[in-house]
Amino acid sequence: MSGINKVILIGNLGRDPEMRAMTNGNHVTNLSLATSEPFKNKEGEFETRTEWHRVVMFNRLAEVANQYLSKGSKAYIEGKLQTREWESDGAKRSTTEIVANRLEMLDSKQKSNEEEFNDDIPF
Repeated sequence: MSGINKVILIGNLGRDPEMRAMTNGNHVTNLSLATSEPFKNKEGEFETRTEWHRVVMFNRLAEVANQYLSKGSKAYIEGKLQTREWESDGAKRSTTEIVANRLEMLDSKQKSNEEEFNDDIPF
């Protein structure tokens, strides 16, 4: 039986997505996603714990993320965990990131329109 490598996140972008072209012409977008959860500390007071996740997207998903997401955007992301290793200045380095295969933008499409809406209508 094979294992399962699946990650599901709902969170907010910590900065604008960064898209670049790979040597083969495809696109890759990197973004940083924050997830937060409340917890009670030792004194019984509620606090918030925030985790930051590195997310990478390829091809059309990368283009969509770069075009429609920005710092603060709320997003649902599905993907898998993947660890990359490389050598830099003689030192071995590694990072673990989520390789996304699904993205849903959770911000209201009317969010920007609501700011312009004038509700001086008397009814």
